[in-house]
Amino acid sequence: MTATLLIEIGVEELPPKAMRTLADAFANGVTRGLHEAGLAIGKTERYATPRRLAVSIADVAGMTEPEAVEKAGPTVAIAFDDNGNATKAAEGFARSLGTTVDALDREDSDKGERLVYRATEPGKSLDTLLQGVVDQALRALPIPKLMRWGDTDAAFVRPVHWLVALHGASVVPLEVFGEKSDRQTFGHRFHFPEAIALDNADDYSARLLEPGQVIADPDIRKQRIDQQVRDAGEQFGGRALIDDALVEEVAALVEWPVAIAGSFDERFLVLPREVLISTLQEHQRYFPIESADSQLMAGFITVANIESRDVAQVIAGNERVVRPRLADALFFWDQDRRQGLEALVDGLNRVTFQKSLGSLGDKRTRVASLSERLAAAAEADAAIVARAATLAKADLLTEMVGEFPDLQGLMGYYYAKDGGEPEAVAQAIAEQYAPARAGAAIASTPAGRALALADRLDTLAGIFAINRRPSGDKDPFALRRAALGVLRTIIEGGLAVDLKAELTHAVALQPVSAAEDSVEALWVFHMERLRGYYADRGIGSDRFEAVANLELTDLLDFERRIIAVDAFGREAAAQTVCSAHKRIRNILRKNADEVGDAPFARALTESGAERDLADALSTQQEAVTRAMSDWDPASALAGLAALAAPLDAFFDQVMVMADDDELRRNRLALLRTLDRLCREVADIACLSLD
Repeated sequence: MTATLLIEIGVEELPPKAMRTLADAFANGVTRGLHEAGLAIGKTERYATPRRLAVSIADVAGMTEPEAVEKAGPTVAIAFDDNGNATKAAEGFARSLGTTVDALDREDSDKGERLVYRATEPGKSLDTLLQGVVDQALRALPIPKLMRWGDTDAAFVRPVHWLVALHGASVVPLEVFGEKSDRQTFGHRFHFPEAIALDNADDYSARLLEPGQVIADPDIRKQRIDQQVRDAGEQFGGRALIDDALVEEVAALVEWPVAIAGSFDERFLVLPREVLISTLQEHQRYFPIESADSQLMAGFITVANIESRDVAQVIAGNERVVRPRLADALFFWDQDRRQGLEALVDGLNRVTFQKSLGSLGDKRTRVASLSERLAAAAEADAAIVARAATLAKADLLTEMVGEFPDLQGLMGYYYAKDGGEPEAVAQAIAEQYAPARAGAAIASTPAGRALALADRLDTLAGIFAINRRPSGDKDPFALRRAALGVLRTIIEGGLAVDLKAELTHAVALQPVSAAEDSVEALWVFHMERLRGYYADRGIGSDRFEAVANLELTDLLDFERRIIAVDAFGREAAAQTVCSAHKRIRNILRKNADEVGDAPFARALTESGAERDLADALSTQQEAVTRAMSDWDPASALAGLAALAAPLDAFFDQVMVMADDDELRRNRLALLRTLDRLCREVADIACLSLD
């Protein structure tokens, strides 16, 4: 018999940012465990609210299928003595299988007739398998922090209060953290706190919805929250700003979402947009509202977990909570503007950046030096870059950033503008942390790119110099993200810089005796990130290796070449040329003692395929060289593609290792010239085009 299997674990309020991850992991773990146990299963649905993790799996079999078992035993010659009596070997084999020697069959084998055990093992029941499956799924959960409760040794993400385990209409024996399974779940903590008896596993979500007033599916809750917030924003007279991460978090905080609008004093609208959004969104989990002209309005949407009979009281409570938050932000704004960024610069000398690397003031000095070097490459005004570098970290000492750390850089922008700094200086300060996260845009201005690149190079060089490098999944200084930011800023920003030289200079500026391998380790670290960067763009590792083998330190040059190589690899001629290059490399390697420095002599070639290749090489060698001098690797590779036919004919018709010494050495010289030409753009022998 098959039926829906439901498992629900009732808990105290889950950490909102972990709820979905835990729900997915639990559902996946139970599904995988049932499959591995041999039970037939259907579609899986996972459910999660702040007070429960649940999984529902359709068409779960009550028993596994019977399994035919066959095990070979000792040969008859070993199993019986000369009198036909069973030996210890035969008896031991039978005993290990729970049977007798007389019950064993015999069969022929390549070692002679032997004993064999054949039986059909009955299927195992869901009742006997489920405990192990659930235990394994719970052990594998990515729990951020375990919690203990009561006087037991139980430890879970939150205390467990009830357990449901149903297979169709039947309760399946199960125990989790001291709670035994039954058919009773619980509805909304306030709207319907009574127990809800489930007659069948298929009734789960419907019974929680009515009468329980719980929306068990987090995706449905998200959709409802999204729509309710939009509707409330329109009713307020504007448009709610929907942040998906906030919707996700709110969905993990409520079981019965009810969106309501509130307002605040319009005097707070003088605050920068980002301050208002951070106050409402990050600190209060409210959704801001903006007008048709994209200006923030003096209102917000909050999502309650209850349908109140007195909504006005709920609104007043939320307004009362947000008012002092906004008042504090306005106070910080006024205080910081009164002081100005310039007055805070000297204070950076009293704030430690890293104990071995000095103060924030020391870092500011190093970043200024690096920025000055990078200004020309970024096509930035050196004076703008220098001024931005001086003020860049000052906002870290402001009251506003102290309260809202996520606004660092942005507040520097506003305070610089307020203090009369040029727009380019203020914008560079705002962009010093760009790209701020994976997929975010790089700095948009020349000065911003120079400053952002210098800041990351200094951090990377300093942490590597003191040997605090990332290892495994540990990266406390977010250096992997910083290195990717360096690469993206250079490539996407079009900065013609020698990255290895800049890394060397950044390490030299550090106030410590850097580990000897610091620069090389930094270079390898960036190349590993660069490989991933191109993989994310769909460019294979063979293309990366082909270009990386040239040990280029100019990433713009690297970019041009790898794009051209990737396109070349899709052309029909590429297979022939790359295969020929691999063959050439093998021949040259095997005959290294005969490959001298003598130039290839066309006069020594024989007519036919050899001379055709020599003529094609002469023509394309000039074309490839000219294309590379014009920074045009695509055209250079087109020149190599033109060699496909003559290369194919050459290896089909010409014996490279001829008996004649002079002819053989000249042909090796021809291959040496071809090898060098094939590596003008990239080491195309690395390409995998089969």
